[in-house]
Amino acid sequence: MVRVQVLINSMIKIWAFIKRDFLTEVSYRAAFLVQMAGIIFSILVWYFISKIVPPDIAELKGLDYFSWVLIGIAFTSYLNTALNSFARKIRSEQLTGTLEAMLVTPTRTPMVIFSSATWEFIFSSFRVVVYLALGTFLFNVQVHMESLLAFCIVLLLTILSFSGIGILSASFILYFKKGDPINFFITSVMTLFGGVLFPYEKLPPYLMKISYFLPITYSLNAIRDALLKGAPLGKLQNEVLILAIFAIVIVPLSLLAARFAIRKAKEEGSLIQY
Repeated sequence: MVRVQVLINSMIKIWAFIKRDFLTEVSYRAAFLVQMAGIIFSILVWYFISKIVPPDIAELKGLDYFSWVLIGIAFTSYLNTALNSFARKIRSEQLTGTLEAMLVTPTRTPMVIFSSATWEFIFSSFRVVVYLALGTFLFNVQVHMESLLAFCIVLLLTILSFSGIGILSASFILYFKKGDPINFFITSVMTLFGGVLFPYEKLPPYLMKISYFLPITYSLNAIRDALLKGAPLGKLQNEVLILAIFAIVIVPLSLLAARFAIRKAKEEGSLIQY
């Protein structure tokens, strides 16, 4: 009974964060329209680029380039959300003077951290749906839904892995008051070596090895196989296992880093400074 009450209280707190951020989001309708227009322009750019890409590239593993890159640019939005949302929320709470108040409440720090970015990930999921819907209905991208379970498992592990990286970045910002170069570096590395815009197998062998240490590499491989080939969970077990390892290692490490940064900021009296 106690566990049920704790779960209910946790859901209420998460919902409070989601409701707050949703109301903030809908108050900026122009920003929403700009984002939707950006998605459309992005799809058009890569559609026309795909027309000059040879169709027989072995590293695409039988997929056409437009379908392949559409998955890359759509699901990279989760990485961008993870890297930016946690840091942006910290900055927002600091500027409004509510960060310190939230962190001294009985709510545990991990709950505050993850809840603060829940709406961002929900909205990222909406953007991904828009990408896939436009690709499917306007450009005949074939999306297989029979591997929905495998896709959901991979997506969950992807979000956890990316969130861990985002929390590490936010911890850096919280302690050192600087973060943009870090986020830019991480995004660039993931995009270059993670197989977002081109197959990482095209990289020189000594650079391709970097791809094996990035969660986005295994995430995009698994998502492309699940959505574009209908691969069942059994065929994705290697990627799922590796993503699970990433999540198990990165998430606890990031939460420890966040606690360390918060404790140091409290000791130095710089928690509300930015």
